[in-house]
Amino acid sequence: MKLLSLFFLFLALLPSIAFGSTLTTKNHTVTISQLCPEGYVTCNNVKYVGVSNRSGNKIELNGTTLHTVCADGKTPCRFLGYEFKNGNVTYRVLESGLLQVLQGESKVLLEENGTWRGH
Repeated sequence: MKLLSLFFLFLALLPSIAFGSTLTTKNHTVTISQLCPEGYVTCNNVKYVGVSNRSGNKIELNGTTLHTVCADGKTPCRFLGYEFKNGNVTYRVLESGLLQVLQGESKVLLEENGTWRGH
């Protein structure tokens, strides 16, 4: 019984990378892994692995979670998704299943809807 209790404690302390999610769109497969401990509201250590379904090209990026901000202007509220930077290009993977790639502040390079697996 004591061993079983230790096992469940170990599982509770595992980083959430053990519970990664994959978004599949028409042209891309993106795997997101949060490397922060389970239970954190925000995470500044999120891994993005994107693969083109056509060419097989792969990109790996590090990023953060995205949230709305509560009325106090500081506290994170509703989870929106994830954001990753690669120079002047921003990759967003939203909870809704939208994969968005922007150049600069607003030039849309890619927008594709997909479905989550393991999410």
